Amino acid sequence: MQATSISIYSLMVQFFQKNEPIQKVKAGSALFHQKDPVEYVYLILKGSIALGRVHLRGKEFIVKVLNGKEIIVEYQLFKDNPQYQFFAKALTDCEVLFIKKALFEEFILTDPEAMNALVAWLSTGYLKAQMKCQDLIMNGKKGGLYSILIRLCNSYGVKTENGVLIDLPLTHQELANLTYGTREVIQRALKELREKDIIIYDNQKFTIKNLAYLKTEVDCQNCPFEICGIN
Repeated sequence: MQATSISIYSLMVQFFQKNEPIQKVKAGSALFHQKDPVEYVYLILKGSIALGRVHLRGKEFIVKVLNGKEIIVEYQLFKDNPQYQFFAKALTDCEVLFIKKALFEEFILTDPEAMNALVAWLSTGYLKAQMKCQDLIMNGKKGGLYSILIRLCNSYGVKTENGVLIDLPLTHQELANLTYGTREVIQRALKELREKDIIIYDNQKFTIKNLAYLKTEVDCQNCPFEICGIN
Protein backbone atom coordinates (compact mmCIF):
# COMPACT_ATOMS: atom_id res chain seq x y z
CA MET A 1 0.00 0.00 0.00
CA GLN A 2 1.35 3.43 -0.97
CA ALA A 3 2.01 5.71 2.00
CA THR A 4 0.06 8.94 2.19
CA SER A 5 2.38 11.84 1.38
CA ILE A 6 2.63 14.63 3.93
CA SER A 7 2.04 18.22 2.81
CA ILE A 8 4.79 20.80 2.58
CA TYR A 9 2.84 22.90 5.10
CA SER A 10 2.84 20.10 7.69
CA LEU A 11 6.53 19.39 7.16
CA MET A 12 7.40 23.05 7.61
CA VAL A 13 5.30 23.41 10.75
CA GLN A 14 7.01 20.35 12.26
CA PHE A 15 10.47 21.66 11.37
CA PHE A 16 10.16 25.39 12.10
CA GLN A 17 7.47 25.89 14.76
CA LYS A 18 9.69 24.84 17.66
CA ASN A 19 12.24 27.58 16.85
CA GLU A 20 10.19 30.43 15.37
CA PRO A 21 7.88 32.62 17.47
CA ILE A 22 4.28 33.06 16.38
CA GLN A 23 3.70 36.58 15.03
CA LYS A 24 0.31 38.28 15.36
CA VAL A 25 -0.77 40.28 12.30
CA LYS A 26 -3.72 42.67 12.55
CA ALA A 27 -6.45 42.82 9.92
CA GLY A 28 -5.53 45.36 7.23
CA SER A 29 -1.78 45.04 7.83
CA ALA A 30 0.61 44.25 4.97
CA LEU A 31 3.10 41.40 5.23
CA PHE A 32 4.94 42.71 2.18
CA HIS A 33 4.40 44.85 -0.89
CA GLN A 34 4.81 44.13 -4.57
CA LYS A 35 8.50 44.36 -5.62
CA ASP A 36 9.79 44.33 -2.03
CA PRO A 37 13.01 42.30 -1.61
CA VAL A 38 12.18 38.80 -0.39
CA GLU A 39 12.95 38.25 3.29
CA TYR A 40 10.57 35.55 4.47
CA VAL A 41 8.34 32.65 3.57
CA TYR A 42 5.18 32.63 5.69
CA LEU A 43 3.18 29.87 7.38
CA ILE A 44 -0.39 30.92 8.15
CA LEU A 45 -1.54 29.30 11.38
CA LYS A 46 -4.76 31.27 11.76
CA GLY A 47 -6.67 33.90 9.78
CA SER A 48 -6.99 34.91 6.12
CA ILE A 49 -4.51 36.76 3.91
CA ALA A 50 -5.11 38.16 0.40
CA LEU A 51 -2.42 38.11 -2.27
CA GLY A 52 -2.71 40.53 -5.15
CA ARG A 53 -1.19 43.06 -7.49
CA VAL A 54 -1.67 46.77 -8.06
CA HIS A 55 -2.15 48.01 -11.63
CA LEU A 56 -0.15 51.01 -12.83
CA ARG A 57 -3.32 53.14 -12.53
CA GLY A 58 -3.75 52.08 -8.91
CA LYS A 59 -6.44 49.43 -9.41
CA GLU A 60 -5.99 46.54 -6.95
CA PHE A 61 -6.56 42.94 -7.96
CA ILE A 62 -6.71 39.98 -5.57
CA VAL A 63 -5.13 36.86 -7.02
CA LYS A 64 -6.06 34.50 -4.20
CA VAL A 65 -7.10 34.34 -0.56
CA LEU A 66 -5.21 32.05 1.80
CA ASN A 67 -6.37 30.86 5.20
CA GLY A 68 -4.96 28.74 8.02
CA LYS A 69 -2.73 25.82 7.01
CA GLU A 70 -1.38 27.64 3.96
CA ILE A 71 2.11 28.81 3.03
CA ILE A 72 3.08 31.99 1.19
CA VAL A 73 5.98 31.53 -1.24
CA GLU A 74 5.47 34.30 -3.78
CA TYR A 75 8.82 34.62 -5.51
CA GLN A 76 11.15 32.77 -7.89
CA LEU A 77 12.81 30.08 -5.80
CA PHE A 78 16.59 29.77 -5.58
CA LYS A 79 17.15 33.05 -7.42
CA ASP A 80 19.59 35.70 -6.24
CA ASN A 81 17.98 38.85 -4.85
CA PRO A 82 14.37 37.98 -5.75
CA GLN A 83 11.42 40.31 -5.29
CA TYR A 84 7.87 39.52 -4.19
CA GLN A 85 5.61 39.35 -7.24
CA PHE A 86 2.49 40.25 -5.25
CA PHE A 87 1.43 42.12 -2.14
CA ALA A 88 0.10 40.25 0.91
CA LYS A 89 -2.51 41.86 3.16
CA ALA A 90 -4.30 40.40 6.19
CA LEU A 91 -8.09 40.30 5.75
CA THR A 92 -8.59 39.17 9.34
CA ASP A 93 -6.45 39.05 12.48
CA CYS A 94 -3.84 36.36 11.80
CA GLU A 95 -1.18 34.25 13.47
CA VAL A 96 1.82 33.62 11.22
CA LEU A 97 5.29 32.06 11.32
CA PHE A 98 7.96 34.12 9.53
CA ILE A 99 10.60 31.80 8.04
CA LYS A 100 13.81 33.32 6.67
CA LYS A 101 14.11 32.72 2.92
CA ALA A 102 17.60 31.21 3.26
CA LEU A 103 16.45 28.76 5.96
CA PHE A 104 13.45 27.72 3.88
CA GLU A 105 15.53 27.08 0.75
CA GLU A 106 18.15 25.15 2.74
CA PHE A 107 15.37 23.01 4.24
CA ILE A 108 14.00 22.22 0.77
CA LEU A 109 17.39 21.39 -0.73
CA THR A 110 18.51 19.12 2.10
CA ASP A 111 15.26 17.21 2.76
CA PRO A 112 14.07 15.01 -0.17
CA GLU A 113 10.62 14.56 1.38
CA ALA A 114 10.22 18.34 1.61
CA MET A 115 11.34 18.77 -2.00
CA ASN A 116 8.79 16.19 -3.19
CA ALA A 117 6.06 17.84 -1.14
CA LEU A 118 6.95 21.27 -2.52
CA VAL A 119 6.78 20.02 -6.11
CA ALA A 120 3.36 18.47 -5.44
CA TRP A 121 2.16 21.74 -3.87
CA LEU A 122 3.46 23.84 -6.78
CA SER A 123 1.84 21.56 -9.37
CA THR A 124 -1.53 21.82 -7.62
CA GLY A 125 -1.15 25.60 -7.50
CA TYR A 126 -0.41 25.65 -11.23
CA LEU A 127 -3.62 23.71 -11.97
CA LYS A 128 -5.66 26.06 -9.77
CA ALA A 129 -4.29 29.09 -11.60
CA GLN A 130 -5.06 27.54 -15.01
CA MET A 131 -8.63 26.71 -13.98
CA LYS A 132 -9.24 30.22 -12.66
CA CYS A 133 -7.96 31.73 -15.90
CA GLN A 134 -10.23 29.43 -17.88
CA ASP A 135 -13.28 30.44 -15.86
CA LEU A 136 -12.62 34.17 -16.19
CA ILE A 137 -11.86 33.98 -19.92
CA MET A 138 -14.68 31.64 -20.95
CA ASN A 139 -17.50 32.90 -18.73
CA GLY A 140 -17.15 36.69 -18.84
CA LYS A 141 -17.49 39.05 -15.89
CA LYS A 142 -20.78 37.62 -14.59
CA GLY A 143 -19.63 34.02 -14.99
CA GLY A 144 -16.32 34.96 -13.42
CA LEU A 145 -18.20 36.21 -10.37
CA TYR A 146 -20.23 32.99 -10.19
CA SER A 147 -17.01 30.96 -10.42
CA ILE A 148 -15.39 32.96 -7.61
CA LEU A 149 -18.47 32.47 -5.41
CA ILE A 150 -18.30 28.70 -6.02
CA ARG A 151 -14.59 28.70 -5.13
CA LEU A 152 -15.28 30.71 -1.98
CA CYS A 153 -17.90 28.12 -0.98
CA ASN A 154 -15.32 25.37 -1.42
CA SER A 155 -12.67 27.18 0.64
CA TYR A 156 -14.79 28.94 3.26
CA GLY A 157 -18.25 27.38 3.00
CA VAL A 158 -20.24 26.42 6.11
CA LYS A 159 -23.58 24.67 5.64
CA THR A 160 -26.51 26.47 7.31
CA GLU A 161 -30.29 26.22 7.13
CA ASN A 162 -30.25 29.05 4.57
CA GLY A 163 -27.61 27.55 2.32
CA VAL A 164 -23.80 27.73 2.22
CA LEU A 165 -22.37 30.59 4.29
CA ILE A 166 -19.06 31.95 2.99
CA ASP A 167 -17.43 32.49 6.37
CA LEU A 168 -15.13 35.31 5.28
CA PRO A 169 -16.06 39.01 5.47
CA LEU A 170 -15.89 40.54 1.98
CA THR A 171 -16.89 43.97 0.73
CA HIS A 172 -18.27 44.41 -2.77
CA GLN A 173 -14.96 46.05 -3.70
CA GLU A 174 -12.92 43.08 -2.45
CA LEU A 175 -15.15 40.71 -4.41
CA ALA A 176 -14.67 42.91 -7.48
CA ASN A 177 -10.91 42.74 -6.94
CA LEU A 178 -11.14 38.94 -6.93
CA THR A 179 -12.99 38.90 -10.26
CA TYR A 180 -10.82 41.60 -11.90
CA GLY A 181 -13.97 43.64 -12.54
CA THR A 182 -15.34 46.95 -11.33
CA ARG A 183 -17.44 47.36 -8.20
CA GLU A 184 -20.33 48.71 -10.29
CA VAL A 185 -20.44 45.61 -12.51
CA ILE A 186 -20.23 43.28 -9.52
CA GLN A 187 -22.92 45.19 -7.61
CA ARG A 188 -25.33 44.84 -10.56
CA ALA A 189 -24.64 41.10 -10.83
CA LEU A 190 -25.09 40.63 -7.08
CA LYS A 191 -28.36 42.61 -7.16
CA GLU A 192 -29.62 40.26 -9.85
CA LEU A 193 -28.66 37.23 -7.77
CA ARG A 194 -30.46 38.66 -4.72
CA GLU A 195 -33.59 39.35 -6.77
CA LYS A 196 -33.54 35.74 -7.98
CA ASP A 197 -33.14 34.60 -4.35
CA ILE A 198 -29.81 32.93 -5.11
CA ILE A 199 -27.76 34.76 -2.46
CA ILE A 200 -28.06 36.66 0.82
CA TYR A 201 -25.57 39.37 1.87
CA ASP A 202 -25.49 40.26 5.56
CA ASN A 203 -22.72 41.71 7.77
CA GLN A 204 -20.27 41.52 4.84
CA LYS A 205 -20.80 37.78 4.48
CA PHE A 206 -22.47 35.99 1.58
CA THR A 207 -24.78 33.00 1.89
CA ILE A 208 -25.37 31.04 -1.30
CA LYS A 209 -28.94 29.75 -1.17
CA ASN A 210 -28.83 28.02 -4.55
CA LEU A 211 -25.33 26.80 -5.33
CA ALA A 212 -26.66 24.53 -8.09
CA TYR A 213 -27.82 27.61 -10.03
CA LEU A 214 -24.31 29.09 -10.06
CA LYS A 215 -22.77 25.76 -11.07
CA THR A 216 -25.22 25.33 -13.95
CA GLU A 217 -24.56 28.85 -15.23
CA VAL A 218 -20.81 28.23 -15.55
CA ASP A 219 -21.04 24.56 -16.59
CA CYS A 220 -19.22 23.53 -13.39
CA GLN A 221 -17.38 20.21 -13.69
CA ASN A 222 -17.34 19.63 -9.90
CA CYS A 223 -13.55 19.49 -9.70
CA PRO A 224 -11.97 18.36 -6.40
CA PHE A 225 -11.89 21.04 -3.69
CA GLU A 226 -8.09 21.04 -3.74
CA ILE A 227 -8.27 22.35 -7.33
CA CYS A 228 -11.44 24.45 -7.15
CA GLY A 229 -10.64 26.80 -4.27
CA ILE A 230 -9.86 30.46 -3.83
CA ASN A 231 -6.39 29.72 -2.45
